[in-house]
This record gives sequence, structure tokens and C-alpha cells, in this order.
Amino acid sequence: MELSVLFEYGWVLLLLIAIEGLLAADNALVLAIMVKHLPEEQRKKALFYGLAGAFIFRFGSLFTISFLVNVWQVQAIGALYLLFIAANHIFRKLIVSKEKEKLIETKEKKKSGFWGTVFKVELADIAFAVDSILAAVALAVTLPNTNLPNIGGLDGGKFLVIFAGGLIGLIIMRFAANFFVKLLNTRPGLEIAAFIIVGWVGVKLSVYTLSHPELGILPEGFAKSPEWKVTFYVVLLLIALGGWFLSGKEKKEDSTIV
Repeated sequence: MELSVLFEYGWVLLLLIAIEGLLAADNALVLAIMVKHLPEEQRKKALFYGLAGAFIFRFGSLFTISFLVNVWQVQAIGALYLLFIAANHIFRKLIVSKEKEKLIETKEKKKSGFWGTVFKVELADIAFAVDSILAAVALAVTLPNTNLPNIGGLDGGKFLVIFAGGLIGLIIMRFAANFFVKLLNTRPGLEIAAFIIVGWVGVKLSVYTLSHPELGILPEGFAKSPEWKVTFYVVLLLIALGGWFLSGKEKKEDSTIV
């Protein structure tokens, strides 16, 4: 593999880790609220079973998407979904964040049994997995092909970087979420920035879709052109820097994940 290609893959993987980490912190907080009524040992088991199911779902979904990733209708749906969840999350964080947390806590006061809680955690993890996989696909789909054999219907290199991003997201959600929760507590603007980045990734997938030869709205090579790639990453970097510097530092109440 050429050094330039290796660098590009490494950069996308680092970007996925950063996005997964920030989003995993938010997701982990939701899961912690969902299992907080259980005894400590059962909390850990419920989260473990939920994450195990999410791992299986992510791998199966990625394998399925690998066969559909070049269908422009699927690309369009993925782009619209990413734009929707970005706008939806930002709205909820800015307008109804506290009400949402209270609602989740109120629901959990009904105290579902252990397996009922595991089922709810599974559903939540699946919802998080869809967001994660689509964002990873949107970032990786324009990467150059490698000499690795195809996995499913996708170039082996692209498949592995998407899979690695999803796997790292699960690991962060379970084992490293506290670090990102503390980071978001001191730099709250990063959370909004993370969702803006998800929306910007949705724009990237939209551009890729509009460049599809069956649509031809944009020139076919535009989505992979150096000009567009530079524009995408410069804007992405500006969003991240804006989230870091414009938020300032805040001291919030400590939040610890199970």
C-alpha cells in the first residue's frame, strides 16, 4: 500500500475515533440512566449483553451495507439520515436536553426487570450503531481502493477501517466513556460540534450521491477530487476548533458511567 494511501486511511481512522468518542460519551450517559435502577453487578451484565448484541448487529449491518453502498438510493437515504440525526440531536441538546433526561429517568422508575432492561439497552445500542456505521461509511467510501481482497461488496481496506471505527466506538462506550464525559463537562461545545460534524459528514455523503454516475448532478470524479477533500477536512477542522475554543471551560457536576 502506498504511503499516501496509508496516511489517508490512518487520518480517517483517527477522525472516526474522535467522533466515536464524543458520541459514545452521550450514548453511554443514556445507557447509564437506563440501567441505574439495577444492582451494580446486574448493571454491568446488562451493559455487557447489550454491547455484545450491538457488536453482532454492527458487523451484520456493515456486511449488508457493503453490498448496497454503491446504490445511489441507499447513499441518499444515508445522507438524509445523517443530516436528520445531526439536526435532531442539536435541537434536543439546546432545547430539550434536561427534559429528555428527566423523561428517561421517569420511565426507568418503573423498574424494568433485568432482561427487560437488557432488551432496552439492545435497542438503544442498535440505534447508536446505525448512526455510527453510516458516519463511518460516509467517511470511508471515498477512500482509494487498496490491494486487499473485497469483504462483502466493499474493498477490504474500506471495510476494515469502517469495522475498526465501529469496534472502537463500542470499546470507548464501555471502557473509556468517562474520559470523554469529563472532556465534554469541561468543553461542552464539543458535543454540539460533534453533531455538527455528523451533519457535515452527511453533506459529504450527499456530494458522493450527487456524483453517482446514474444521477450525474455533479461531475463523477468531484467527490474524490483533491479540492473537495481539502474543503471537507478544512471545514471539519474549523468546526472542531470552534467547538473547543468557543465553548470555554465549564465546571459541571461530575458524571460517571457505570
